[in-house]
Amino acid sequence: MKKFAITAGMALAVAMSGTAMAHSDNHGYATNSNGTIWRISNGTCLKTSVWSDADSAACDGSPAAAEAVATAAAKKFAVFFDFDSAAVGNVSHIADYINGLSETGTVSLVGHADLIGDSAYNMALSQRRANNVRSALTNSGVDGSVITVGAQGESAPVAQCSGRGAELISCLRADRRVDVQISGKSSS
Repeated sequence: MKKFAITAGMALAVAMSGTAMAHSDNHGYATNSNGTIWRISNGTCLKTSVWSDADSAACDGSPAAAEAVATAAAKKFAVFFDFDSAAVGNVSHIADYINGLSETGTVSLVGHADLIGDSAYNMALSQRRANNVRSALTNSGVDGSVITVGAQGESAPVAQCSGRGAELISCLRADRRVDVQISGKSSS
C-alpha cells in the first residue's frame, strides 16, 4: 500500500509538470488541463521551477510601463544681430526647445553690443535686442512669465579683433548677440 501511494504521488507530480509545460502561453506557471493558471488561496499564481520574470505577464498582467523620468535640462543659445540692428531673425528652434520641455524653469536673455559707438547707445541697443528676442519667443508660444531680460552693452565681448571699417564690423559680429540660457526639465 505504501508503495502504491509513493507511485501515485510521483505520477501526480509528473502529470502536473507535464500539464504546466503543455500550455506555452502560461510557461512558468502550473495550469489545469484547460490551461487555466492555478492560484493559491491568496490569489497568487502557482509558479513552476522554470518560471522567470519574463513569464510574469501571463498571470500578473503586463508589467507597468516605466514612468517618464524628468531630468534637469540646461541649454544655451545665442541670437546674432547685424551691425547697429535689433531686428531678430528666426528663433523658432529656440522656442521649439523651450516649448518641448516638460517643465520650464527660467529663460534668461542677456543682450550685448560690440564696442563700436557710444557705450550708452550700445547699452540701450543691447536692451532692445534682448527685448525683441523676448517678444519673438512669446509670439512663438513661450510663456513670458519665465523669461528674464538683461543687457550688458559692450562690457562682455567675446570677439578679439583688429582692423578697421567693414573688416572690424564683420569680425565683431559675435559681440552683437543675445545670450539665451534655459533651465527646466525634459522627459526622457
